[in-house]
Amino acid sequence: MKIAVFNIPVYDAEPAQNEVNKFLASHRVTSIDKEFVNNGVESFWTVCLEYLDGATASFTVRKGKLDYREVLNEKEFSTFAKLRNLRKTLAEQEGLPAYALFTNEQLAAMVQHRVTTKAELSEISGVGEARVSKYGDAFLTILSTDIRLLDSFGIKEDSVETRSDRA
Repeated sequence: MKIAVFNIPVYDAEPAQNEVNKFLASHRVTSIDKEFVNNGVESFWTVCLEYLDGATASFTVRKGKLDYREVLNEKEFSTFAKLRNLRKTLAEQEGLPAYALFTNEQLAAMVQHRVTTKAELSEISGVGEARVSKYGDAFLTILSTDIRLLDSFGIKEDSVETRSDRA
């Protein structure tokens, strides 16, 4: 997985929007994060896109959902599946929907970013202190074991690329 970062000015946004649209049309994007930077007349949006290296924009979408088998390699998906099973078990015990614990996107991020500590877990978008405190130990038990296995197979965390790296 790689990352591309775009800045889109509030005023005269069309050239930057065209650049982002061109990128989106030719890459397989797996997640999008955006932030508004308020700087008066120079205000802009920063858009961060995670995408699969070498993958084209066409990919399988089922009912608007991402197929994580296509995003994660086989061993990473195995860890992701273990995390989903744990989430399901804990959610059933508490009478909650599974997504109330962690979303699939958050589970995938745990695997992709090789999370092994509560501090790293809290860095995942949408994962707050309460969830880390309540569920962190259970999820980190699986992650710690599986991350060591992934690393022993030579499967490392994906590289990061910015737009300026490609220029």
